[in-house]
Amino acid sequence: MVLPVVAIVGQPNVGKSTLFNRIINQRLAIVEDKPGVTRDRNYAQAEWMGHKFDLIDTGGITWEGGKIEEEIRAQAEIAIEEADVIVMLTNVVNHVTDLDERIAHLLYRTKKPVILAVNKADNPEQRSDIYDFYSLGLGDPIPVSSSHGTGIGDLLDEIVNDFPEDKSTEADDVISFSVIGRPNVGKSSIVNKLLGEDRVIVANEEGTTRDAVDTPFIHDGVKFKVVDTAGIRRRGKVYEKTEKYSVMRAMSAIERSDVVLLVLDASTGIREQDKHVAGYAHEAGRGIIIVVNKWDLPKKNSTSAKEFEREIREEFQYLDYAPILFVSAKTGQRLDQIPNMVKEVYDNQNQRIQSSVLNDLLLEASKLVPTPMVKGKRLRVYYMTQVSTNPPTFVVFVNDPELMHFSYERFLINQLRQNFDFTGTPIKILPRKRK
Repeated sequence: MVLPVVAIVGQPNVGKSTLFNRIINQRLAIVEDKPGVTRDRNYAQAEWMGHKFDLIDTGGITWEGGKIEEEIRAQAEIAIEEADVIVMLTNVVNHVTDLDERIAHLLYRTKKPVILAVNKADNPEQRSDIYDFYSLGLGDPIPVSSSHGTGIGDLLDEIVNDFPEDKSTEADDVISFSVIGRPNVGKSSIVNKLLGEDRVIVANEEGTTRDAVDTPFIHDGVKFKVVDTAGIRRRGKVYEKTEKYSVMRAMSAIERSDVVLLVLDASTGIREQDKHVAGYAHEAGRGIIIVVNKWDLPKKNSTSAKEFEREIREEFQYLDYAPILFVSAKTGQRLDQIPNMVKEVYDNQNQRIQSSVLNDLLLEASKLVPTPMVKGKRLRVYYMTQVSTNPPTFVVFVNDPELMHFSYERFLINQLRQNFDFTGTPIKILPRKRK
């Protein structure tokens, strides 16, 4: 399911990042009491009363002539375009400013739900001063205090009330996979070859694909849906008007996919941006297949594939579970293997292991490697059970979750992989205290 998107916008130094941190309940955005600290959009997932949504923090909007100010405003405008609901944050201390009025006019033209929040309303006297903000024409202003949490619940209630209805009608028997990667690695060419037709535009320049295009097809009696996404650029390079939807739409494609094809370019090698792109899919818990495209271009010998695979494993250590496939969209080399690999990863993601079998594995694992000790106290593992799939998630009941060192968690994951086929899918371990 694609999550609703909420953007927080406003002029500099009204407390947008503090509000962002308050809603997600952690200090993710940098907060400093001077204008211009937040320059790029900052994404995080939040939840209120059972409603999950993506939250975007933006830099302060201003129309001053400096280059940095122009880039900040461009980032904010991208966030506005991506959002389903917009929160305009103002400041009761400064009252209504000319900049507030200009931003309100910008938001009014979007025809999207806009909620006006007036920050720093810490006491009843300040909350009574919000009536001036009716002049912005954005409806009832909501007094809040980002620092103290006052009024945040009322604001969140209003936000979730404005969410669009979920219109996803995905059939249960359709395997959805997306094709992601930095620009110009050949994603659209791969899709065209898979479908046997020119379904998406292909051009030898970066950024040709602007939208995510969903296309159903059938292979060996199995129903698939492939999503070709716009190339994900670094946030600092998505200022162009035609690129403004690319990042969020690619993120949305990942969220509604079962499996993700991470496309690398054999002719240019691994770039830092490839790691950022891969991180989106890994953090989302999706199945991943690494596809090395343009394998027809570089000069090769008998060890070239092994050397490139070794480089991939070194650079993407957190994707050690992902299979690697060397292909050429130009010649069609090995592309016919992709649907079957997607199906295999999908099946691995959705398999369930009986608790009795898991606890036999746990017993054998405890004989192989003793549980760790922290400050003289030993971790005791009592029971393991699988609680969900896609990705496979296991709860381990222990005497104290804080004693579960990441190295032992990694050991348990490796034991699961050695005993069951979880190729292509991440595995989550959740330690819980036994009651």
